[in-house]
Amino acid sequence: MDKAVRRTWIVALLMGLALMVNVTYVQGFEYQDLRDDSHNARQFDDRNKIERGPIVAGGQKLAWSEKVKDEKTYRRRYWNSEVFAPITGYFSVFSQSALENAENHFLDGTDPRLATSNFLDKLLGRKTPGGSVETTINLKAQQTAYTALKSSGARRGAAVVLDAETGAILVMASTPSYDAGSVSTLDAKEATKRFKALNDDPLKPLLNKAMNEVFPPGSTFKTVVAAAALTGGDTKNSQVKAGRSYKPPGAGQAINNDAGDIGGQCDLPAIPLIDSYAQSCNTTFAYMGAEEPGNQAVGDQAAGFGFGSKVDVAEGKMTSAASSFPKTDQPSLSALGSIGQGSTVATPLQMAMVTAGVVNGGKVMRPYLVDKLRAPDGSVVSDANPKTLARPLTAARAGQMRDLMKAVVRSGTGKSLQGSSIVGGKTGTADVEARSYNDRWFIGYGPGSNPRYAVAVMTEAEGYGIKSGPIAAEIIDALAG
Repeated sequence: MDKAVRRTWIVALLMGLALMVNVTYVQGFEYQDLRDDSHNARQFDDRNKIERGPIVAGGQKLAWSEKVKDEKTYRRRYWNSEVFAPITGYFSVFSQSALENAENHFLDGTDPRLATSNFLDKLLGRKTPGGSVETTINLKAQQTAYTALKSSGARRGAAVVLDAETGAILVMASTPSYDAGSVSTLDAKEATKRFKALNDDPLKPLLNKAMNEVFPPGSTFKTVVAAAALTGGDTKNSQVKAGRSYKPPGAGQAINNDAGDIGGQCDLPAIPLIDSYAQSCNTTFAYMGAEEPGNQAVGDQAAGFGFGSKVDVAEGKMTSAASSFPKTDQPSLSALGSIGQGSTVATPLQMAMVTAGVVNGGKVMRPYLVDKLRAPDGSVVSDANPKTLARPLTAARAGQMRDLMKAVVRSGTGKSLQGSSIVGGKTGTADVEARSYNDRWFIGYGPGSNPRYAVAVMTEAEGYGIKSGPIAAEIIDALAG
């Protein structure tokens, strides 16, 4: 009898210990994941009774909490929200986006990193106040970008600028945009109504077109193809195939140069790579993608710049759409993809990364949007730590690639930008099937003799990619001023 009782007690003790370990693990390690689970409706309880910390750029509060009349709840407020919505996102009664989501726990004070910043509050059981999030955004340049995009007449547009040396995102603008304050009402029915109106809009103003939507990049993708040719052993002066048209092996239809190129350098059977890039000869880059250096080489080069992967810009919770170049054994598809059409798509952020890698000696830095996280007492909890994402080009080849981009402005499709703050660049025009508009691209860098800003601009309207060039120049001017 005693032996049976002892066994029962031992089993009960072990089960009790196992239960305690499990509870401790859940409460100590999994509580945040469980709280944030999309199926957990309790995460939205009392969310508006918390005074969240501000989101800041250049000393200006972009988002902050304001107590309402009942003195018990807070409503989120936003400054110039249509300009800065791609950065702040919104904080509604039942959801949040962009930095409001990525830094949610730091803003509401539940981030473990804040517990040590005010130990007395924690000891006395008082709620830890929310911290502030300082962004990398340049106020003047962001406002310039938004205004230029909105006044361009384009149905949709986006602009991104990176500090090529660090990866800091200085500009991330998207049009059409929205007012985050309009969906931050405390009335759930009203918020639902406003979200429905925004989601029903065919231009999708809630969608950040700078990093969360992909577009055919047109001839800006020739930057990646030219880089693949340089990696394969060509130089900027190597003679490359040109000609008025090129028919890939097995293709039913030839790829032609733009009608405006007839009678120019692109008509010649072979010209230097630098001239073909400057004049944007389709036949050269279609041949490169289809035959030499070929699909594998172009795909590897694209992957080196970041194609094929989502880009995380904040805490692993603010990620871009993935850009892509088709892996295929069909030369016709590879040829089309190599001139930035067909299955090749990219975000403006990705094309800014390509440009930044060229500017930064072949190194692509990880893009980031948060410069500092500060505790309520002003102390720095976390500082930005620039990191190299990849090195798709050697310094020497990156130097040659910069020369190619300079030639575009000096004598090629971007020569109307001579005398501007744009040192080098690449135009791109992508046809959009069954639409009257094109995706008009410009990527470039500047200013001056020691440039460090990489810019990508996309606008949807009639005309060629060079139409987006002056917008890029305005933004670089704002950064340099």
